[in-house]
Amino acid sequence: MTRPAQPCDPPGEDTDVLPRARGPRHRRVHRSKRARLLAGGRLLAGLATVLALAVTGMGWAGYRSLAGGFITSQALAGGPNSAAGEQNILIMGLDSRLDQHGNPLPQAMYDALHAGDESVGGYNANVLILLHLPAGDGPVIAISIPRDDYVDLPGCPSQVCKGKIKQAYGLAYQETMEDLTDESTAESGSSSTAPGNLFADEQAAREAGRKAQINTVRALLGVPIDHFVEVTLGAFFQIAAVAQPITVCLNDDTADDYSGADFRKGVQQIDAAQAMAFVRQRRDLNDDLFTDLDRTRRQQAFIVSLMAALRDGGAMSSPSALRNLVRVAQQNVAVDADFDLAGFLDTDSALTGRPITLYTLPISEFGQDSAGEDVNLIDVAAVRSIVHNLFTTGSPLPPSPTETTPSAMPEVTAVLNVVNATTREGLATAVEDAFTAQGFTAGEVSTADKLADASTIEFGAGSEQDAAVLAERLQLTAAASDEVAPGTVQLTIGADFPTDDYLSSDGTPIFSPLTDQTATAAIDPVDATASGDQAPAPTDLTRMTDDGIPCVR
Repeated sequence: MTRPAQPCDPPGEDTDVLPRARGPRHRRVHRSKRARLLAGGRLLAGLATVLALAVTGMGWAGYRSLAGGFITSQALAGGPNSAAGEQNILIMGLDSRLDQHGNPLPQAMYDALHAGDESVGGYNANVLILLHLPAGDGPVIAISIPRDDYVDLPGCPSQVCKGKIKQAYGLAYQETMEDLTDESTAESGSSSTAPGNLFADEQAAREAGRKAQINTVRALLGVPIDHFVEVTLGAFFQIAAVAQPITVCLNDDTADDYSGADFRKGVQQIDAAQAMAFVRQRRDLNDDLFTDLDRTRRQQAFIVSLMAALRDGGAMSSPSALRNLVRVAQQNVAVDADFDLAGFLDTDSALTGRPITLYTLPISEFGQDSAGEDVNLIDVAAVRSIVHNLFTTGSPLPPSPTETTPSAMPEVTAVLNVVNATTREGLATAVEDAFTAQGFTAGEVSTADKLADASTIEFGAGSEQDAAVLAERLQLTAAASDEVAPGTVQLTIGADFPTDDYLSSDGTPIFSPLTDQTATAAIDPVDATASGDQAPAPTDLTRMTDDGIPCVR
């Protein structure tokens, strides 16, 4: 088995140093088969296998017979969940040129991908899309997180505590793989790993990567993640190959030697290899202002176009092609163990007929970290406010003043105990002080015996209402516990906790996060398909709908 040479972008020597800002970057009921097809398609390329099962009519029994071939993960075990009826699904697209088992892809696929071979790339999560399905039959919201956003990395994988959000996976993968190699060397006296252990080591390292990436996204956005789908380049290419030709639209002629992109202005049909260039292009020989954020909007446009292709049937109506897609997906897709894909698809209200709106989160400006790497500097409070508003009202804008919830917490009287299960010293005290200032009675502050990935809230008898207030403020769930004293609420701070809201990088407590989410200045979304003077700037919050084939830069 061949592993990538680099699991992630090389981190700087001191990635905790505040990055330098820089100017704009000038480079680099029974449903019909069609209804079921549409439902699967709306879960993007990551649910290629579900799509196949829906179209071929294999149903639950067919899924059961194939399910053993899919990689499932426990990376979400024990994490917080969304409110009843809601679902947040994180789609992670890996830069790895290997399949889910760590094996190289067929050479013909490398040739078509125009992206090197198995020795190129690593384990960056280059695509991060959070899919929000509200309760009932409301519209679906997909939020793209720019991959170079400079954020805290919970747990400091590979001793890197701050970096690009896409790096969390690779850094944790690298750290785990090194630990496993050290253990093997200590036991056998040799640095070589037995072939039988390679697969186990690969899966353990990937599991660590998934957990780190999920925790990083959860900590940045401040929302639960209920399920995830992890996709490699191979899965993306294969679903494009089954759905081709795919209709896309561009606002201008564009070309790029790195990705192999060479497209003309207007509506056109592309094949699978061209689709890879379409979604991977981040430079333009004709446009110095083309950036990585335009690449993100390209990915969204492709998703909408792919959905249109799925609606129209065509090549996707071939059962044999879709059965082949299932086999490919088994090599290139991983999901959390609790995600009942077939059951999800069998739920009429899950996706069928629901419109989808795609957003790209804004950045404040381009900058560089201490190693000179280009990064996106972001306003974390603004990002969380946008996500919070989208998930609660369907709009990124805060409610009108008459609808705004007062910033003060409802009256609370319970004792609050805070347990620090992270590596940040002083965090529990800062959180305790922040919430006692809001009415809680100061309780015990302590350090957990072991680190925790997910934050939790538990309450004793008589404190359910106060626990619910805290849970709503922190967007967590509260659970009763006989081990917590009556009249007491216990908050255990895990790696997913929004640390920067309470403790600055130098350890100074911050008391500002308890104001209402709507206090952040409103950021109006820009049409992702606008052109000319109305075209979105690289830093804008953009919005795209699934109504027709979108034209993008």
